[in-house]
Amino acid sequence: MKSGATVFVFSLSLASAFLIWGALAPDQLAQVTGSIQTWLLDAFGWFYLLCAVSLLVTAVMLIFSRYGDIPLGRDGEKPEFPLVTWFAMLFCAGMGIGLVFWGAAEPSAHFYDPPFGSPETPEAASLALQYSFFHWGLHPWAIYTMVAMCLAYFQFRKQEPGLISASCGPLLQGHAQGKVGQAIDIIAVFATVFGVATSLGFGAIQISGGLSYLFEIPNTIVTQLMLIAVVTALYMLSAQTGLQRGIKYLSNVNMVLAIALMGFLLFLGPTKFIMEVFTSALGEYLHNLPKMSLYLAPFDDSRWIQNWTLFYWAWWIAWAPFVGTFIARISRGRTVREFVLGVLLVPSLFCAFWFSIFGGTAISLEMFHQAGLKQVIEAQGKEVALFTLLEQFPFGAVMSLIAIFLIGTFFITSADSATFVLGTLTTNGNLNPPNSVKFTWGIVQSVAAAVLLWSGGLKGLQTGSILAAFPFAFIVLLMVGSLFKAFKKEAASKR
Repeated sequence: MKSGATVFVFSLSLASAFLIWGALAPDQLAQVTGSIQTWLLDAFGWFYLLCAVSLLVTAVMLIFSRYGDIPLGRDGEKPEFPLVTWFAMLFCAGMGIGLVFWGAAEPSAHFYDPPFGSPETPEAASLALQYSFFHWGLHPWAIYTMVAMCLAYFQFRKQEPGLISASCGPLLQGHAQGKVGQAIDIIAVFATVFGVATSLGFGAIQISGGLSYLFEIPNTIVTQLMLIAVVTALYMLSAQTGLQRGIKYLSNVNMVLAIALMGFLLFLGPTKFIMEVFTSALGEYLHNLPKMSLYLAPFDDSRWIQNWTLFYWAWWIAWAPFVGTFIARISRGRTVREFVLGVLLVPSLFCAFWFSIFGGTAISLEMFHQAGLKQVIEAQGKEVALFTLLEQFPFGAVMSLIAIFLIGTFFITSADSATFVLGTLTTNGNLNPPNSVKFTWGIVQSVAAAVLLWSGGLKGLQTGSILAAFPFAFIVLLMVGSLFKAFKKEAASKR
């Protein structure tokens, strides 16, 4: 059996076994995986934290290192995309269902339940924005930066296949093409399936919450599963008919609608407060970054850190094969230094501005206008936070409908991009995987999202990411080690 076929068969079998288990015995799946998650976070929470920190430090060091001028392509090769277009694509990579879901919900949650100190105070408000920046800022983008750089360097500079295993070649040597390499690609596929499924699950929950909030449709697991089925059918229709222009159109629509939502709140909301929050919280975030990066609360209750920071670090690691492959593909011809500066800083600043607008507005309404957002969120769930916020302004119902449409298009485009990546990983790096392979992975992704919801709702989604990310975190470190070995060899050959 060829390498690509082996990876496809074993990956599909592993994912299918997990999904069948969840479909037939959801309570047992939730209990077993929940126990494993608790053990992982208790025993290896420090590992997730140190992994994210080390990748951020490594990325920053590369900016000032002698390797900064190495191109991610052949010598003299120009970037495939102009700088402005590249930044726009990075903007799209930084957007997603998760950012829409958590934009108002996360800062509000931290305001009501801060990591330390008293809730619903000015100090809690400051911490709420700082930790939102922290969870969506430099650390996740450092993870993406390093994974994408490894893929881009070995694919475009060394002419290797676009596989995770190929990026581990210098350390694994001949084993990268054998059973060890196949195991690495299988783990990457597993992480991608459940990392993306987590986002798709969040999307289904939020669409269901929005429909319930606006039209009193029951927000139940049945509604959420029906939404996954409908959106999956729409996605499959577009993918199987080859409507690539349609997907590109939807991506542009996503960007326009996201900016429209931001502009709506920025100009109709507390504009001065938002800009002051953005400036102040950004300063506090950068000032407290070392402490936040290494904080695990060993002498206190660590459940907050486990539920938020460690979940996010695991989610970003699980997402890294998917996002890393996308970023690598659009970055051919960039130098290492230019790549790090662009991928690390631009999306981080955008995410900070996003949370300042949505989270800042929500906190302002609670602190100064007693809008009652907390009571609604506690009664109906975090998924209604965005719609509760938009309702406070003129045309709020219209903007909520736009938000629901935005989440749906994100669902479709995320699923389409992820199935391309999964197809590439399971066909030996083929940049044009067969439709049959993409169709298969599209079904698996959606079923994974449904099973995770069925077996535990939001908790199930979080558990899936944490379990999938743990083995892949070791692979990321292996990739980075291989990258530096290749850099050192290239630098020595030029002397």
